[in-house]
Amino acid sequence: MKTKTYLPLLALIILSLTGVSCITTIHPKADDPQQQLPPSEEIKNANSRIEKVRKSDMDFEAPAYFPSEWEDVEAKYAAAQKMPTSKPDDVKAAAAALNKVADRYGELFDMTIPLYAQAREDEIMAIRDELVKSRFSALFPQYVEKADKIALAAKDHYDAKDYNAAKETAAEALDEYEKLLIGAKILTARQEIIDRGFVKYDPDNFDKANTISQTAVNSYDAGDKKGAVESAEEALLRYNLVLTNGWIAFAAERRASALSEREVAIANKVNIAVRDSFRDADSVFNNAEANYKSEVYSDAAKQFIEAEALYVIAGQQTEEKRQLAMEIIRQAEEKIEESAETAIGAEKIIEGGSR
Repeated sequence: MKTKTYLPLLALIILSLTGVSCITTIHPKADDPQQQLPPSEEIKNANSRIEKVRKSDMDFEAPAYFPSEWEDVEAKYAAAQKMPTSKPDDVKAAAAALNKVADRYGELFDMTIPLYAQAREDEIMAIRDELVKSRFSALFPQYVEKADKIALAAKDHYDAKDYNAAKETAAEALDEYEKLLIGAKILTARQEIIDRGFVKYDPDNFDKANTISQTAVNSYDAGDKKGAVESAEEALLRYNLVLTNGWIAFAAERRASALSEREVAIANKVNIAVRDSFRDADSVFNNAEANYKSEVYSDAAKQFIEAEALYVIAGQQTEEKRQLAMEIIRQAEEKIEESAETAIGAEKIIEGGSR
């Protein structure tokens, strides 16, 4: 009997506790400071605006152009996200703050766009100028014209305020110009080899580079740009190797010539006759030796040439000094002879007078 009475009582207590729990869950206190209302449409829209324009800012490198302004708006964005939204007025205030942040991101975007566009234009024009200076544009005008059309299309997108399309098209134009720039570097290296007479130092690599560079042109014309770039890079590598080998051999030749002239100068006592001039030549020669040992062959070769010329000049100065000295000696000897003749004449006069 006691058991029957205890069980209904226990069930009643459990039910009452469950009910309290449910009521607490379903009906929270409205004034709980920790409670946040679900995001309103206004806050969602503000955040959506921010995400869109903020991404555009980063895509166009706004943080790099305006670092302090970027830090400021980022701080305001973080603060706005932490604003309370437990009451309708709080929601309005938070949405207003987020919209102000979105506006500021938009202002940064407007400030960034012209700077970004100018930077891309500068990059493109710098490469294009190299194409012109190397005569690449004169030899292959059709390739440069194609890249120019892409660049002009980017400008059209920019003028139409279609900035994303402008960005993509400018990148495509820049990539095209950079591919052509490899060809320009090939022309420059090849011409330097010919002008300096370096072909004789490495004719095999020079001939191979000529063949591979033509392969690059054929691949480009066939639309195989990847293959064209690979061939062009190999050709440039070989031309540069010819230049390197040429400078090594040329520097060695100029060193031997400078050393020979130095030995001649010492044999002719130039280092004594015109000490300062000889020291100047030696100073240049020693700098050349240091560059030669450091494998800076182009600078070494030029300095050996200069040193050789200075040794020759010092030798000429020595010769001039010797000639001048000989002339002085000759004049002195003439005066001595004249003095001797005068003395003899005087003696004769004296002898005649005494008679």
